Amino acid sequence: MNNIFHVIKDPVHGTMQFSSLEDTWVKPFIDSPNFQRLRHIKQLGLGDFIFPGAVHTRFNHSLGCCYVASQVAQKIGLADEERQLVMIACLLHDMGHGPFSHAFEGIFHPKLIRHEDWTPYFLEGYDTQAFFAEYNRLNPRYHLTKEKFQNIAAMIMHQPVAKPVLADIVSSQLDADRLDYLLRDSHFCGVAYGQFDFHWMLHCMTIVEAEGGERLGITHKGIGAVEHYLMARRLMTRNIYHSQKKLALEHLLVQLLASLAASLETEAVYQPMKHTRLGQFLMAANHFNQAVVKSKQVEKLKQAFLKQQYQHYKELCDYDIFVFVKQLAEMEGAHPAIQIAKRLQQRQMPKIVRLDNADLESVEKILATFKRQHQAVFQDWQLTLIQTPHQAYSGEDGPILVVNEQGVISPITQFSVMIKAISDKLEHVVFLSIDPLIVATPEVCQLMEQLHAPSLMATI
Repeated sequence: MNNIFHVIKDPVHGTMQFSSLEDTWVKPFIDSPNFQRLRHIKQLGLGDFIFPGAVHTRFNHSLGCCYVASQVAQKIGLADEERQLVMIACLLHDMGHGPFSHAFEGIFHPKLIRHEDWTPYFLEGYDTQAFFAEYNRLNPRYHLTKEKFQNIAAMIMHQPVAKPVLADIVSSQLDADRLDYLLRDSHFCGVAYGQFDFHWMLHCMTIVEAEGGERLGITHKGIGAVEHYLMARRLMTRNIYHSQKKLALEHLLVQLLASLAASLETEAVYQPMKHTRLGQFLMAANHFNQAVVKSKQVEKLKQAFLKQQYQHYKELCDYDIFVFVKQLAEMEGAHPAIQIAKRLQQRQMPKIVRLDNADLESVEKILATFKRQHQAVFQDWQLTLIQTPHQAYSGEDGPILVVNEQGVISPITQFSVMIKAISDKLEHVVFLSIDPLIVATPEVCQLMEQLHAPSLMATI
């Protein structure tokens, strides 16, 4: 039975082979409506506006992550039941994402609701007697129980589990998630930044004994591959995930949704949108954002919102927003939602001006004064300061462990000068996003002089 394989052709991993046993472990989840929804959520948000090939989805990545998890589990010798749990956890780890992935999180009060907050509600859809009964009919040898599913949920939600090495495959600095998305995003963006020797890293993976139990680590022969991998993550973050124009466009999308959410109930022209699934969700999000600013019971409000709005949220995907953008772009008016929609629909890219983050406080003051003085001329969204701090590797938070020739286990920073140099270091990029229709105005040119910024003609 195990010699029969279900094959998925993948542009990143080539021929992804799942044994018939593994296939029955994951297929009931793959075929479910909530998982199929991930087909319609792009992995890199508006990344394809900059890298045209980046149209891959959370569905693609989740399958790849599941496959990588199976490879890691087999390499380090996990038992079948443990491999089953790890594969399911990696398959479902991104269930909570909304339209355009991380970009959609920006519609909420800063950092208050993330995609992980929705994940437990998606998982509850599988935690039923009916699903378990059908699953166990297909898997007579490896039943899924409530206790096992709780372990799966714990691994996805970064909660403690009895065997930490299982959780490390799902979420750690060596997890299957990162091992897949770096290769996948690099491939679809048409860049080489995210490439690293995955197969050698896999070969060098091992279980190491650490405080708290067994953990996922590498042998000393894999140090070079991990250096390559961490540098790939750093370069992908700097050049792809934090691409200035990508972030600027996603910020504009958030501004469109926020301004629309505030107007749906009052502007007659938006009435048809008001009664859609996305319209109802945006209005609820707007009320939530207003409420949390005034409340001392933020967590209570947050949990109530998640519970009440899950039925709308679980149906949303990129298409819902594209419909709004197209409808708004065909309207006339000065409303921010209409103006931003026209820019997105016609791909009128914002101008990017990189700034020195060392004098950030001064930049913020100058920009705030400028906006106050010219609020009658420019809308707030037309000139935005964006900051993108990032960290390539954390030596303090679950360090990558290496076992040397003598069997001694140590953090990788003790073996690698390069990794030690970037460990726990925040890198900052600060830039202005400027609407193309105002870049040539005398006021903006004067602002550039005040900021000692480069000439607009010389910027991106």
